[in-house]
Amino acid sequence: MLSKIVIFSVLLVCGFANRRELTQEQLKKLASWEDGKKHMWVESGQIEGDMILQPGQRNGLIDTRYRWTNNEVPYELDPAFNEEEAAAIHEAVKEIANVSCVTVRPRRAGEQNYVYVTGTDTGCWSWVGMLRGRQELNLQRRGCIWHEIIVHEFLHAIGFYHEQSNYNRDDHVTIIWENIIRGMEHNFDKFGEDYITTFGQPYDYGSIMHYHETAFTNNGEPTIVPHNDAWIGHLGLAEVMSEIDIIKLNKMYC
Repeated sequence: MLSKIVIFSVLLVCGFANRRELTQEQLKKLASWEDGKKHMWVESGQIEGDMILQPGQRNGLIDTRYRWTNNEVPYELDPAFNEEEAAAIHEAVKEIANVSCVTVRPRRAGEQNYVYVTGTDTGCWSWVGMLRGRQELNLQRRGCIWHEIIVHEFLHAIGFYHEQSNYNRDDHVTIIWENIIRGMEHNFDKFGEDYITTFGQPYDYGSIMHYHETAFTNNGEPTIVPHNDAWIGHLGLAEVMSEIDIIKLNKMYC
């Protein structure tokens, strides 16, 4: 698996400074989404499904250049969101402030660094960490306006990666490579310890940032199997931040 870490690191250095353009097939699938709150972010065509990274970007968990100033994440909603959708987004991001010193709040006039939330039919995705200036975060109006997905994407914007990309994940889960859609294996690559820190916390099966067990499956069978039998059938189903998510967020910013 070391080779996979090296390959992924090379890919990061070489590019991914822009959002990947989706194929017509991907766009059609997203635009006709009928799976309710099933993880649309996994299907959104970006790095690991929903992340956009700067070239050579280190994890916001380590590199303080990507931390939000004064622990505040200003955001602005595209006018396309209706009143109900806007209310759901405003309510969801309150969870972050309720459990940490990080405030996700509407942008004030003149603020230059902020998240601009769009609702295009391109899935659920976000840049990782604060980039400076306006940065987009997309919540497709049909498929992404769910509490846990909104929180998940804003945690990317704050600086978090997915739990199963941790350098130590193979001690806790088994990736079933033969069950992964051909060409999608890179979504299960790991980041090295120079990208990821666990802040001294154990692997978090219950993280709101964890893939579900059939992510990118080619046959309906699991692509991720937890070593802890109690979590079989429960990965990636968190509706709120886990206790460990909260500890990490507070260690990162507070």
